[in-house]
Formats: sequence, structure tokens, C-alpha cells
Amino acid sequence: MKKIELLAPAGNLEKLKYAIAYGADAVYAGVPDFSLRVRINNFTRESLREAAEFARKHKKKIYITLNIYAHNDHLERVKEHLKFLKTLDIDGVIVADPGIIRLVKKHLPKTEIHLSTQANATNIEAVKFWAEIGIKRIVLAREVTLEEIREIKKAVPKMELEYFVHGAMCMSYSGRCILSKWMSDRSANLGDCTQPCRWKYTEKSKIQNIKSQINSKSQIQNPKNCGKNSNDEILAASVIDDQKRFEVDLEEDQHGTYFFNSRDMNLSGHIQDLVEAGVDSLKIEGRAKSVYYVSTVVGAYRKIIDALGKKNLKQIIRKQQKELDTLVNRGYSKGFLLGNEPEHNFTGGLDGTGYKFVGQIEGRRKIGNKIFSVVFMHNGISLADKLELVSPEGSRKIKLKKILNHKMEEVSEAHGGHDKRYFFDFDGKEVAKFGLLRKNGDR
Repeated sequence: MKKIELLAPAGNLEKLKYAIAYGADAVYAGVPDFSLRVRINNFTRESLREAAEFARKHKKKIYITLNIYAHNDHLERVKEHLKFLKTLDIDGVIVADPGIIRLVKKHLPKTEIHLSTQANATNIEAVKFWAEIGIKRIVLAREVTLEEIREIKKAVPKMELEYFVHGAMCMSYSGRCILSKWMSDRSANLGDCTQPCRWKYTEKSKIQNIKSQINSKSQIQNPKNCGKNSNDEILAASVIDDQKRFEVDLEEDQHGTYFFNSRDMNLSGHIQDLVEAGVDSLKIEGRAKSVYYVSTVVGAYRKIIDALGKKNLKQIIRKQQKELDTLVNRGYSKGFLLGNEPEHNFTGGLDGTGYKFVGQIEGRRKIGNKIFSVVFMHNGISLADKLELVSPEGSRKIKLKKILNHKMEEVSEAHGGHDKRYFFDFDGKEVAKFGLLRKNGDR
């Protein structure tokens, strides 16, 4: 079986290191100005250089995101950034704008160009076009189905294909959305989306009650979520967002209205299908997500990929899907992969098994005659809590015997919200760096 790349998000240097530790073959990252992630992205030129060096040291690939849709006033800054990227040892750039592609070819002639999903490549002729101008890899639009992937690979076999397998879905076509710009003057196409599609909208004024006229062709896949109330009526209403800024006329059911809110993608059960269809790189979305999220998702898909072709593949998929279920999500969907309309989350509710990420293990320290784990806390725990350790090898229960605070005082609880470190004794057992601690939220 051919080598399949697992490509992970890196919203900052720390997340990049965790992604690699948990099994990513490659990472994608970029500075805020050009990479469609302005917020929750603290990469600078200096940390991006360190990221490239770290990836190279660990024999992993790093792709730099340069996928904004540029205006004239961006071009000089893009040129300067390309000159900087020329000083790094990178494996490719991810680009959507034809103008930026032209600049990359001029300033980085030996660097691979990967076409961003923002460019909406959805058909054979489009892929042939991009191949003719020197694109090495296409990040296919999320709207492309499994059958279409097979057809594209057969027609253009030398083109590398990349496809999203996990993460947030956008209500707009491959993320090319104008809602954020319209509603908060921050453009999604310049990396500053405020996600108005995720906002909750509630009734401001009733217009009328009408019998549902939604026919079977226009219903969302799950009829019980398509906006009906218990009397088979829908409310035509004027609704407003929770910040009282934007009013919209639309239909509302008894749950309120999350009328753009897509479920999250989860294709963990279709990795074999994607590989057989011709996908070369499996991409995880989530540069704005936590270290815990990135590590858990990367670890799960790493184990599934490594099990391809083995007799226990189904068993491993089920086990890793349980791991993915521990993460808070908007409900999982298979997106457009199988040719269906993706499900939407109309209630705004979140799924997940209630686990809470509580801390990162940063290393070890000898205190007296014992080795303690150095822990940075995100949420509170006590000695009575039942903890689990998440590591690149998997997850397991772990017993916490003793907690020392930063003053080396023995305490019964540890809390987040500050930059001090705690020291944990896990029943005399050493725990390696990159371990993550979680507890069940109802314990």
C-alpha cells in the first residue's frame, strides 16, 4: 500500500510540536496576515522559522499557508513574505489566489505549490488546468464526493490529491463566505472570520404561524430536525443574533434557530475508501483548536492509517472513534463524501462524552528521591478525581498520588488560570513529555 500522508493543523509552535509527537507526517502553518487564521494564531517570522527547523529535525514536512484572496494593498507585503520564506527549509506553500500563485512561481520557483480548498477545485478539467500551470497538489473542495475523487485521480493520475477528513464544516462553498464581512466587517477570505454562522439567533418578533410547506425534496436528511414543532407548524419570525446587531426574517422551531450551523466532519470510518480512491494526503482542520483537540484527533487517525490492510482494522476504527467522541463537537457528519447533503445542527447543542482537558505534562523533575511530572494546568483537579492519560501511544487510566505546588508544598488540588507549574506523582510511575490529562466532566 502506498504511503499516505497525515497532515495536521498547527495554530502555533506548541500545537505543531504536539501534532508531530502524536503522529503527523506533515503540518501546515502560517503567519496571521496571509494564512486565513488571523485570530488564535500567534506565529511570527521567528517562531515560523523555529517550526520549520523542528519539522526538519523530526523528518516531517511543513507547508506554509498563504491562501488569502489578496487585494492590491496586500501584494507588496506578500512579496516580502515570500522573500522571507525563501530563507526557510519548507516543503510547499498552500495558495488559492492566482495572483499569489504567480508571485510564488517568481520568488520561490523551486517550492511546491498546493492549491487551497478555497480555490474550489471540484472537477477533472479544473484539476487539469491547475496541473498545466505547475500546481503539485490539489486540496479538493469539501463538496467533492468519493466517486468524483476516483474519477479525478484516474483522469489526472500524477496530481497529488489532498482531502479534509476531520474538523469544522463551513456553511458556505468551501469556506468562501461573505457573512463575516457583511455582519462584522471582518473578512473570512482574509483570515478574520467571526463565524456568524455559529451565533445563536432568537425570536425578536412573531410574524405568523403557518403550516409547514417543506416537501421531502427540500427537507434536511433528518426530518425531525427540519424546523417543525409538535403541531406540525413552523414559525415565520424575525430573529436577531445574541449581540442584538443583525435581524433576519426566517423560520424558527422550538429550539431557537442556528440556521447556518453545520455539523463537524468525521470520516474516520472511510479512510480505506479515500486511500483506494486516490487521496494522497488526509487533512485535519483545526488550527484554532486546543492542543488537546489536535493531539487526540491526530493520534486517532494515525492509528487508523497504521492499521490499513490489517485484519483488526474495524476494531481499531471503533476504538479510535470512541476517542474522537470524547471531544466536544457539533455532532458528526460525513460531509459531502457519499453524495448526500451534510447534516446541520439546528439546536446549537454540543456532543461529546463529557471529558474535560485538565493539564499538559511538560517534562519530569527529580524532587527528593522521586521523579515528578511537571504539569501546566488548564482546569482544576483533585486527588480524588479519576484521571486518564492521553499519550501518543493511546489513552489509559492513571492514578494521581501526590500534588506539589510551585512552592513545593503538598496540596490536595491543582487549578488552572495562571502560569505556575504543579508537580504530580503518578503512583511512582514516570510519564513522558507530551502527555495530556483529562477527567470526566461529571466526576
